[in-house]
This record gives sequence, C-alpha cells and structure tokens, in this order.
Amino acid sequence: MGSITIRNLEDPLKAQLRIRAAHHGRSMEDEARHILRAALTEERQPVPDLGEAIHQRFARLGGVEVAETKRETLRPPPGFD
Repeated sequence: MGSITIRNLEDPLKAQLRIRAAHHGRSMEDEARHILRAALTEERQPVPDLGEAIHQRFARLGGVEVAETKRETLRPPPGFD
C-alpha cells in the first residue's frame, strides 16, 4: 500500500480536516483517506459536446420549426469546355 505526504497545507484547511475527522470519529489520516476515496470513486457524468450543451440549455423552451428557404442560383455555374 502506498503513502502520500501533503506539504504546505494551509492552517485553516488543516483545522477543517481535524474538525471533520472528529465529527466522523476518525483520525485526520483516515478522514483524508475517506475524502480521497469518495472523490476518486464517484460516478463521473460525461461532459456534453457544444451542440448537446446548447440543446440541453434550450430544451425546456420547446422546439422551433423554421421553414426551409428555397435556394436559387445567383448565376449559372461556370463551364469547363
């Protein structure tokens, strides 16, 4: 089993860890292990691509039907004869 050392931990953060560990009845080391395990084993939601993110944001507003515009060429295509 590996070990890890965390240097330069801010005093307020260390105090929060000590309080949280005492609240859960664990040592600071055991509480840190518990926090790491919970953070690294939680189920990650896949990040949607841009199109899916836009769709999700506006889905609650409902869909919009846009009429298709009929296209006409502005000039005849060039000939390569």
